[in-house]
Amino acid sequence: MSLKRLVVRSGIVVLAVAALGVAVPQVLEAQGCVVAHSVGGVGGPDNDGGYLAPGHWQLNFDYRHLYSFRHYVGSVEQVYRTQGHSNVRNRINLLDAGLTYQITPRFSVEGNIPVEFASRRYFIAAGSLGGGAPGVDLIGDYGVSGVGDVSFQGQGWVWNPKNNPSHNIQVGLGVQMPTGRDNIQNNFVAIPGTPSANSTADYSIQPGIGVWAIPVTVQSFQALSHSTQAYFNGSYLVTPSETNGVANVSPLGTPEPAQEAKVSAADEYLLQLGVAYMVAKVPGLTVTGGLRKEGVPAHDLIGGDEGFRRPGYAVSLEPGVIYSMKGGHDLITANIDRAVYRNRIASVPDMQLGTHGDAAFADWLWLASFQHRF
Repeated sequence: MSLKRLVVRSGIVVLAVAALGVAVPQVLEAQGCVVAHSVGGVGGPDNDGGYLAPGHWQLNFDYRHLYSFRHYVGSVEQVYRTQGHSNVRNRINLLDAGLTYQITPRFSVEGNIPVEFASRRYFIAAGSLGGGAPGVDLIGDYGVSGVGDVSFQGQGWVWNPKNNPSHNIQVGLGVQMPTGRDNIQNNFVAIPGTPSANSTADYSIQPGIGVWAIPVTVQSFQALSHSTQAYFNGSYLVTPSETNGVANVSPLGTPEPAQEAKVSAADEYLLQLGVAYMVAKVPGLTVTGGLRKEGVPAHDLIGGDEGFRRPGYAVSLEPGVIYSMKGGHDLITANIDRAVYRNRIASVPDMQLGTHGDAAFADWLWLASFQHRF
């Protein structure tokens, strides 16, 4: 195989990694209770050239699963929550369909439609939260599903792809519409001996965030050798609104502070850094490895910071594999991320009230994607 073809093929590898990492806004949400949505929106690889050719299309189907159950205040795990069975357990499954059209060698547009299937379960034993609260056992079981927030984005390569097969940077800017529901009621709170009742499910598993948002993305890659490339990806979701207007409901039935009476419209971000290595002895196979950081800041770039949110972030090891078929027209990717550091930082209401809420994080994050170019 020629040097040029090796460099080009390694470009395909890294672009595939980027497609998995930040190609779809909704399939990349932060850990567990922190939030159930995320950002992205850059293009992916093309057959035999590392870039999607003008006039061609790219179709993505992506899947993400996580199960969060470990509670943190700051970076300290609240082990007693798991031991006393008062931990909240989120199980989130996200499916996403995305379509990209390459207008010119440098510029493309894409759209994404997400679908979510999620559940949230808790058991709060009587007196387990201190001060005698709650007075009786509480059992809650949410179940929600639906279409999430549809997004559209345009993106462009900084350098002409025809002259830069071994390195480039792509930036994107788009709009995310509040098409997903943010107030689904399907929470059965059962106090032994009393009827069940419905209430609004926690915002962390709602299909939509309830406000207009602006996704901003960057994707970059650099060849290190004939078969190895480094990549860096970043994405940020700007939410100009302060809240989405949905009431923040406590499972204990206690009134919330005025600063947290409504659900916050919080920004979200994702950062990835790693390398991809093409396995010469197995045609089409690439292994990847890197670090991933994703989360929710306490302060937004635009708009106010009040309202109820669980800001924080998780840092994960991100190994994966990519398998290319049909001359690069089809790609299958799979990642299994392992969280190595989690931090539930203080929100603005926490700072104002002198408190520090917790959040549940996952140990593992499962990602899979199928991509077809035509």
